Amino acid sequence: MDNRITKSIIIKADAEQAYQIWENFENFPMFMKNVKSVSTTSPTGHLSHWVITGPMGKDVEWTAEMTTREEGRRIGWNTKDREGDVTTSGQVTFTQLGHGDTEVTVTMNYDPSQAGFIGEKVAQIFTNPEKMVEEDLSNFKNYVEGRHDRTM
Repeated sequence: MDNRITKSIIIKADAEQAYQIWENFENFPMFMKNVKSVSTTSPTGHLSHWVITGPMGKDVEWTAEMTTREEGRRIGWNTKDREGDVTTSGQVTFTQLGHGDTEVTVTMNYDPSQAGFIGEKVAQIFTNPEKMVEEDLSNFKNYVEGRHDRTM
């Protein structure tokens, strides 16, 4: 099962500001509902370890590698050596629109089936992945614009 999602949102911030917040992956639990933690695991910042809330009380983990870094414009990633419970790849782009607005677009491929039974259970988390990405982008918009939702 290989799935591709593309979602966009317009936020009231310049592209560089939005990029800087996104580039610090350790911010992700502040606006991504299922992300428990992201920690940088390499001196260059290109590797990160991800932990999300998984099924049946089990955390789901993987290592991601940043494959593209265009300052203020784009970040790309993929799962490092297909390790962990999920295989993902994708990119996020930041397009300056004028009047201080930026379009943020996430394109993501994911395949939780790599991990057998656990992967099947992880797939249940992604039963409506488009809605999940929309919610995460909306939370990111609120975070960047200073409207933090403390109830997440």
